[in-house]
Amino acid sequence: MRKGLIYITITAFLLGLGSCQDFLELDPLNKVSAENLLATPAGVKTLMATLYNRMPMEDFSFIPANGFNQHPGVGAAGGQDGGWSLAAMSDEAIIWGPNNYNSSPASNIVGNWDYTGIRYINRFLEIIDDLKAKGDLADADYKQLYGEAYFLRAWTYFSMVKRYGGVPIIKVVQPLPTDIADVMVPRSTEKQTWDFVISDLDVAIDNLPDAKPSNGEYRVTKWVALALKSRVTLHAASVAKFWSKAPLTGDAVDAGLVGGMTTTDANAYYQLCIDASKQIMDNTTFSLYKPNPANKAEAAKNYQDMFESASLSNPEVIYLKSYIDGNAASGQGHVTDYWFYPKQLTFQSSYMSSRWGTTLDAVDLYEDYTDNGTGASVPIRTRIDGVENYVIPNPKTMTGFNAANYVHYDNQLQPFVNKDVRLTASVLLPGSTFKGTLINMQGGMVRQNGSLVVYTDGNAPGPDGNTYYTFGSNNISGYSAFGALGTAQDNYSSTGFALRKFLQDTKQPTSLGLYGSTQPWIEMRLAEIYLNYAEAVAESGLGDAALAATCLNAIRKRVAHTDNIPLSVANVLRERRVEMIFENCRYWDLIRRRDYHTRFNATRRFSLIPMIDLTVNPPKYIFMRVHNYYDDRSAGLTFTERSYYLSIPDVAGNKLIQNPQY
Repeated sequence: MRKGLIYITITAFLLGLGSCQDFLELDPLNKVSAENLLATPAGVKTLMATLYNRMPMEDFSFIPANGFNQHPGVGAAGGQDGGWSLAAMSDEAIIWGPNNYNSSPASNIVGNWDYTGIRYINRFLEIIDDLKAKGDLADADYKQLYGEAYFLRAWTYFSMVKRYGGVPIIKVVQPLPTDIADVMVPRSTEKQTWDFVISDLDVAIDNLPDAKPSNGEYRVTKWVALALKSRVTLHAASVAKFWSKAPLTGDAVDAGLVGGMTTTDANAYYQLCIDASKQIMDNTTFSLYKPNPANKAEAAKNYQDMFESASLSNPEVIYLKSYIDGNAASGQGHVTDYWFYPKQLTFQSSYMSSRWGTTLDAVDLYEDYTDNGTGASVPIRTRIDGVENYVIPNPKTMTGFNAANYVHYDNQLQPFVNKDVRLTASVLLPGSTFKGTLINMQGGMVRQNGSLVVYTDGNAPGPDGNTYYTFGSNNISGYSAFGALGTAQDNYSSTGFALRKFLQDTKQPTSLGLYGSTQPWIEMRLAEIYLNYAEAVAESGLGDAALAATCLNAIRKRVAHTDNIPLSVANVLRERRVEMIFENCRYWDLIRRRDYHTRFNATRRFSLIPMIDLTVNPPKYIFMRVHNYYDDRSAGLTFTERSYYLSIPDVAGNKLIQNPQY
């Protein structure tokens, strides 16, 4: 297998917002001679900054179809981050923009076959060994750099094994070959690859410091490596336990390159997850952010602030990535606000768009504050008969509609009163207020004669003598959903909901350029560790069930729930979905638990249309459950079993065994 050389031309990456002396704020590699780079500790630190830049972090700058660190002039997208998220490849959100909707989730995930990065890391390990042997690198510096390199190599291989299964494991720099066959390395089994990732993490854990170094608060620590180990081992355990839900056949299966793990393997990985998680939980430095709110309003604000104003001083944060304003420093900010602000506010800027639609599937997951000890989801109430699984495929062509069958509300926000505050902190709801603007999501009306107008601009007189409009306004700047569906002008929510989590309150749309978003990305936080621990215990029967239940309920009490719910797999998974929504967990949870192909089989995700009913006086709102317009137009989303593993690239040249069905 051909591997690339290290080229001393890669620009270093400003990972954090530390002081000017921060370890990762060093000169670009193209300002450092190759001789100095390979011979001095300062050059080594510059190279380490480049290795951090290659971290496969699925953050705000990750475009699933194009890759990592998608900033201006960087990556396959040519510097144009078009507003993507892994949430849109699951049942959390639908992101629409001209030419970026796809009915096959698996076709929109980058492969990250990163053996160039592996070579960089292996060469880095050689360099620091040479410097240490010559006495040019202090023992403490060597130990930390050594641990960081192993951590970054583990993360890179984790990014590959969860996509491809077993991959070639290369631990040293390969020499330039006289014959390409001399450097071809076969794929290891899937289990061997998972075990290799874990072993590299163990080396990192043994060498990384407990505390952040004074010259680099954004560098990884022992606790970051343990958090990644918690995530890795839960993923491996799930694949081992649930692989048979989507069994494959072929040469790769026969050789154990995909699959091949047993229940015994699953339990061993669950135990590793339990142990790694417990070490973090036992560290009193970490705690949930503001775990005891005085009321629901305070809980909602705390949860929202945790993301918009994330920092390393937050005791829940284990690892995060910071940004500076990309309008002032090219390549540093991200595009979250630019693409995902509600449509009504984008009119305050001449170029902002609005592509995000949170699904009704996700909104229905949240419970209310009945707090009866079950933690059960409470779907939004729309019908007087309570049949909330009645969903209209196409509201424009339906017949026999009767508004009397629907619950009538005084305003758009009323159906969402008393819902879990994580809903209001994560999702812009119909009738909610954002930056002083009432968010109008209306998408239809019922005329006085009972006929429907849906998705089509129009007006009709009401019984009170007023004129009403399909979208709740006669001005395109007056609504945020369902406008111009199916056209190049459609940058409205197609679901009746938008994004709230992550959006900045502190900046106005007029000051948000394309890369003007600066809110940090929390990559690892204690709530995920609690949920990893609880799931591993519930699935395996290992560990401390009482402690796992305490973890589960602590997360809920942080958002003002007062009851305790029992530990069960169903309860953990539901809590995981609402706590970690939009944090790129759901996609990989469906992958690792082998639920994707059953969840998405010509599946239409759901929208909720607020409609003004003019058959009653005064007019009131009803809410119609429908198939999402784009899902229905594309005959739904389908995930095939083979897509749990991506196609191995360039098998004609590298002679590797291809994954099944490619």
